[in-house]
Amino acid sequence: MFSGLFLLAGLALLMINYVVVNETLPDGAGVARSIVEGVPPDPRVNPPPKMDSVIVSTVAQTYRASTMRQLVLASGIALIGAAAIAALLGWLTARHALRPLHTITATARRLEAESLDRRINLEGPDDELKELADTFDRMLDRLAASFDGQKRFVANASHELRTPLAVQRTLIEVAMADPTASPELLRLGQHLLHTNERSERLIEGLLVLARSDQGLVSRLPVRLDEVTDTVLRSAGGMAAEQGVAVASRLEPRTVVGDHVLLERLVTNLVHNALHYNEPGGSVVVEVTAEPALTVTNTGPVVSADALPGLFEPFRRLDRTRAAGRDGAGLGLSIVRSIVKAHNGVVYAEPNLGGGLRITVHLPGINRVPSFDQAPAETLRV
Repeated sequence: MFSGLFLLAGLALLMINYVVVNETLPDGAGVARSIVEGVPPDPRVNPPPKMDSVIVSTVAQTYRASTMRQLVLASGIALIGAAAIAALLGWLTARHALRPLHTITATARRLEAESLDRRINLEGPDDELKELADTFDRMLDRLAASFDGQKRFVANASHELRTPLAVQRTLIEVAMADPTASPELLRLGQHLLHTNERSERLIEGLLVLARSDQGLVSRLPVRLDEVTDTVLRSAGGMAAEQGVAVASRLEPRTVVGDHVLLERLVTNLVHNALHYNEPGGSVVVEVTAEPALTVTNTGPVVSADALPGLFEPFRRLDRTRAAGRDGAGLGLSIVRSIVKAHNGVVYAEPNLGGGLRITVHLPGINRVPSFDQAPAETLRV
């Protein structure tokens, strides 16, 4: 834009110069007449020589045209050179002037709900750009305080609710252990115990979600294959009840993170694959160098449009899948939060023939995974 404006101004200046010079230079006829009429007699020549006005006029016209051409040519070359210099200077000036905006944009792109600690901290004169950056930083301070307060509330509320639920469960069990309890009381107690257990799982899920959202306090090397093997062994009874065959391929894989959260990550994925499966179906769990973890299960057909809601809290695919399930709707939400806390990426895509294929990329020791572009009908979170 700077170069274009400079070029337009240069063209206008060139036209003005051309008009001024064109009006200033006399025409050939006038020059010839002044020369012919104003030639003084030479005393050494008698009579004085006569000058041809036609020749003088032609020479004057030729000189005038040549002068105008030289003026246009020289001005055009100078204008092109000046436009190139203006383009370079304009680019440097614009780059310097817009650098704070690039900083603001880059910071905004890196911001997430779990990484609100970044600030622009723009240095420089108190101009409009610094005012914008300072306003953006103050807005981030307010957002960070709001998110931290929300996380603390969820963690504290979940923690405080565990005690009354434990007391409630104990009272129900004591009442059911009474030998004089009636069948109606026993049925009611079983129903209350089931509701109580579901509430405890919900509270536990909220605690894990709040903990993973707050990030990792410490990072230690963890053998993901050993963690996965432990989870699969403990899920054997559940797989037998569901009538689902479980297969695994576990390669040695070490990641840096929290052992408890990683175990919860694998547990949620395996339990989700078993819960939302079909009798006679299968679950395949793989731990490899890249991706770190892959869980594939059979089951109902999952449309690509339904994928975004899977990782949202308290969201399920549909009521049919939710019917008769004991889950709290936090399993995949916790998975996403734990993966983000470990600087990883999780993909979800429909499995051929029904079910899901969930892929987890986690950075290993002294290396960062390279993520290819997600395939079609794939959700990356």
